[in-house]
Amino acid sequence: MAMKQVANSAMKAIANSGSSSLLTRQLHASPGSKKIVGVFYKANEYFTKNPNFVGCVEGALGLRQWLESQGHQYIVTDDKEGPDCELEKHIPDLHVLISTPFHPAYVTAERIKKAKNLQLLLTAGIGSDHVDLKAAAEAGLTVAEVTGSNVVSVAEDELMRILILVRNFVPGYHQVITGDWNVAGIAYRAYDLEGKTVGTIGAGRIGKLLLQRLKPFNCNLLYHDRVKIDPELEKQTGAKFEEDLDAMLPKCDIIVINMPLTEKTRGMFDKDRIAKMKKGVLIVNNARGAIMDTQAVADACSSGHIAGYSGDVWYPQPAPKDHPWRYMPNQAMTPHISGTTIDAQLRYAAGVKDMLDRYFKGEDFPEQNYIVKAGELAPQYR
Repeated sequence: MAMKQVANSAMKAIANSGSSSLLTRQLHASPGSKKIVGVFYKANEYFTKNPNFVGCVEGALGLRQWLESQGHQYIVTDDKEGPDCELEKHIPDLHVLISTPFHPAYVTAERIKKAKNLQLLLTAGIGSDHVDLKAAAEAGLTVAEVTGSNVVSVAEDELMRILILVRNFVPGYHQVITGDWNVAGIAYRAYDLEGKTVGTIGAGRIGKLLLQRLKPFNCNLLYHDRVKIDPELEKQTGAKFEEDLDAMLPKCDIIVINMPLTEKTRGMFDKDRIAKMKKGVLIVNNARGAIMDTQAVADACSSGHIAGYSGDVWYPQPAPKDHPWRYMPNQAMTPHISGTTIDAQLRYAAGVKDMLDRYFKGEDFPEQNYIVKAGELAPQYR
């Protein structure tokens, strides 16, 4: 059954690309032992501090004993960049590549072309934009992620960041650690969240959870998306649908980015779109850094048009030391952490194990997990 699914996928890819080499690539994959490579961030000394810290190189998603007991080869690394990196050595003969949004292995069309045995790309978490999805589809690969595994984690983090910006928390924290005490230096731009207009751009799983969590704060809630949310949830949260994004932007005191990174959304927030926002707007972005024009955000923070910017997503990741967001004023940035809490790690580790087990048995994954299946991209990435 597994080989039949692989063959069907390859045949569809051939029809789309006109290349007969794809069929050979798929049908010659070994039906037995698989080479699986995982790319995660390194925990170093922090690994021993929590037995449930599985989302790192050392924890390896808790999969090593299970995979090796079945005769599979499991290689885990954090070394993912450049022609001489550890990942590159395994590209030609790996069957499965597992990565995370927090330390993404960028799977380019060039890498896909080199990976003659590759069948499956798994994201431990949510968001598979580190993969060239068009190239993956054309090659007949399956791309899947653990849908829903860290939506609560990210939504909670977004709410925290909103409050950090609204209450001007970061300068107060810095005063404490530097031995200062200047209440006025914090209070002159600290506000209540109640009564503010908050707009989420994207109202999928995370956006909906954020709207629910914002409801008790008595905000004016707006959302923009391709489709309207369920009428019952609209009624429950009081959120109002805004079909025209550019018309919504100047209404918002706070804007939260909750959309996937696609070719349509890449660089979507450039200087012209930022100029349409209210002067003094606060922005939270835990979606993807590349949705924003990096320099436009830094310039708007410097000018005061953006009064505060917070998020945990950058491009590229890890962010280089000279990334302008590290040094722009009124930022509350962190490394990519929101979706990799210990609770989230346990959920996405279990989800990866479930999909690998199904893959070995030739069974389908939960439909919502597919990002690329049989040459077709999931709707949110089209």
